[in-house]
Amino acid sequence: MRAVSLVPNEPAEVVLAGRSTRPDLNPATVYVNRLGAGSRRTMDQALDAIAKLVGGDSLDAERFPWEQLRYQHTQAIRAHLIDRLAVATTNKYLSALRGVLKEAWCLGLMTGEDYHRAADLENVKGSKLPAGRHVAGDEILALAQVCRNDTKPVGARDGAMLGVAFAAGLRLSELVSLNLADLNIETGELVVRSGKNRKDRTAYAEQGALAALKDWLRVRKLDEGPLFCPVDRHGNVTIRRLSGQAVYERFQLRSRQAGLSSSFSPHDGRRTWVGNLLDAGADIATVQQLAGHASVATTARYDRRGEHTKRQASSLLHFPWGESAALDQDA
Repeated sequence: MRAVSLVPNEPAEVVLAGRSTRPDLNPATVYVNRLGAGSRRTMDQALDAIAKLVGGDSLDAERFPWEQLRYQHTQAIRAHLIDRLAVATTNKYLSALRGVLKEAWCLGLMTGEDYHRAADLENVKGSKLPAGRHVAGDEILALAQVCRNDTKPVGARDGAMLGVAFAAGLRLSELVSLNLADLNIETGELVVRSGKNRKDRTAYAEQGALAALKDWLRVRKLDEGPLFCPVDRHGNVTIRRLSGQAVYERFQLRSRQAGLSSSFSPHDGRRTWVGNLLDAGADIATVQQLAGHASVATTARYDRRGEHTKRQASSLLHFPWGESAALDQDA
């Protein structure tokens, strides 16, 4: 990627000087390390992209001199991001930029005045159709049947993972972080200890999802360690943690085997879970708490049920056009 000029008639290299690579004095390293596990990779990639935008491919987040950025530079970065990226992605990048600038100030690498001016970055307003999709009930049934028809241990494991995704609404990072000790096999209670922003919460795998977990534990056995583990082609279970990529690939495989018209991501299971809870009559504040969202607005953005649900809601109201009204005889 070619470096861009941050200020008219000023080359990008003006703001780029050598910097210490000591991790304890590196604003990017300090910023990323204080984030939750699920956010570190995303924000590190955002900072890398900004560094390359300014300095070209020779720079990354760790080598970029964040403390040398000033108001005119960060406003130019914001303008370039707006031109190149979607609204949500731009705001994510701006959040990362504000975060790393704050760490530069806290580390004594920027004055308070320079920091506050440089970090004065408004989020971009706008909207687009939301990402992801709602997985219909018949599709979930097909996925469950594919796993049940697979009589090997991997079938029970994949069915249990799908059950947790669709019936408990866990994020992918939360699903792979579950340990056997986090599950109450009698009640289906799941203690989520690796939630976003380090917020622990309780989730519940009820009915079919709990039955799927019990089938998985019969082949996994009750050894301590990660709840979901690798299974080799001979059906042998190794007690170690699955990666998020491995779970994603299993869901894609089961999607193809079930004949779904379009694939779905593990996070679509969470989106579907939110919509299904709302359809079932759960109030949105309760769904927010179960999801571990910081606000109801975030929960509302997860709803992917589409126009059919809006039409159903609208049909609850009636406008009495053409109907005769009872007249007050005393009028």
